[in-house]
Amino acid sequence: MLPIESLIVKSPYLRTNTDIEKLKESIQAVGLIAPLVINNQNELLAGGRRYTALKELGHQEVPVLRVDKNHLEQELISIDENLVRLDLNKIEFEQCLNRGREIYEKLYPKAIKVEEEDVTTSEGQKINHDLPSDQRSFLDITAQKTGLSKKVIKGAIDRDAKSSAKVKELRAHGELNASQTNELIKLDSKIQDEVVELVKNKSAKDVKALVKSIKEKGLEKAVDDVIYAPVLPNEYKSIATLTKRLNKLCAKILLEEIASSDIEMQKVIEELNVLKGHIENIIALNSEVSNDYHQMSDSGYLEYDSHNMVN
Repeated sequence: MLPIESLIVKSPYLRTNTDIEKLKESIQAVGLIAPLVINNQNELLAGGRRYTALKELGHQEVPVLRVDKNHLEQELISIDENLVRLDLNKIEFEQCLNRGREIYEKLYPKAIKVEEEDVTTSEGQKINHDLPSDQRSFLDITAQKTGLSKKVIKGAIDRDAKSSAKVKELRAHGELNASQTNELIKLDSKIQDEVVELVKNKSAKDVKALVKSIKEKGLEKAVDDVIYAPVLPNEYKSIATLTKRLNKLCAKILLEEIASSDIEMQKVIEELNVLKGHIENIIALNSEVSNDYHQMSDSGYLEYDSHNMVN
């Protein structure tokens, strides 16, 4: 037991400013289950929320577990507690995982390196309990602690380790998601910075296509293709998705010759007739646009206009 005022709270990993009302209720009901973890200088390593809860509840003395570890081991203790917490955002979680991996592989040089593990197979997902503890990989240890798959953990580490500064900034502001980032990090960080503004509003599928194009054609040509490529309006993208589903239903109805005499069927027929009219008008509208395009192309006007646009 130590006076709570004697503890030093300065670790950046400590979570002392989160909601602790439920934790306070738990401590009042059953007491403190796990002690605070400190080093030989009374610096708090793990238990930031417990520390805050105990202080707010007016505890003068608190139970502590003192550990005698070097600075890297102390940092890993703090990271380990963060990794099993629920209130870390995705960016913080990825940072903790990557930093934890760096420290772990320094402390245990015989351990299997993260980049050496193939986590794309079912065999690679298995947790290895047979190796000595100092040879097990960080992915293996962390998957066992957190319950996350090795593939998820490796993806999170890669996003933090390989993302450029600008990509990380946009992710922190919610302008890029994990799927987009997974594609961008296949490029050098300098190229990531050059294209990130171009792709932040695009789907992961579009980002994947751009990354592939950059690798095949080079940055300048690939970016030009994106900038000057015709863009399908969102309304047509939605129609494309719905049409696939509707066609499957129609095929099933026709194949199985499903018919109905229910009174509601008349409403369905009426809606189908309305839909049929809309479809015919949309096809006609786009046929006119297509004809205009080919006429412009045949006259040479389109090439002249594109040249002026580029210049």
